[in-house]
Amino acid sequence: QEQLVESGGGLVQAGGSLRLSCAASGPIGWAMGWFRQAPGKEREFVAAISGGGGTKRLADSVKGRFGIARDNAKNTVHLQMNSLNAEDTAVYFCALRFSGAMTSDPSQYARWGQGIQVTVSS
Repeated sequence: QEQLVESGGGLVQAGGSLRLSCAASGPIGWAMGWFRQAPGKEREFVAAISGGGGTKRLADSVKGRFGIARDNAKNTVHLQMNSLNAEDTAVYFCALRFSGAMTSDPSQYARWGQGIQVTVSS
């Protein structure tokens, strides 16, 4: 069964950067996504990338600040987060969809990582 392991989270000052990574086991080439959940809020879409890496989508709230990329040779997806602010504080989850096509709909993702905390101090 495919497993996802996130890394790279932590505490950063406002305006700083972090790079999250998600290492997936099993076959490569599935669409991957990043979601986040802040305390007391619903899980929300952050970014997604197709299996081949040619199609990407970012939530409006992170456009211009975040980027998503994948390295299929290492079966890893990265989320580069720049110009972080307090509203980005959340637990970030990596997810895998059994399709090459990416989507922002969390219900379409079959496998989820355990989540990793990102805290931005103001």
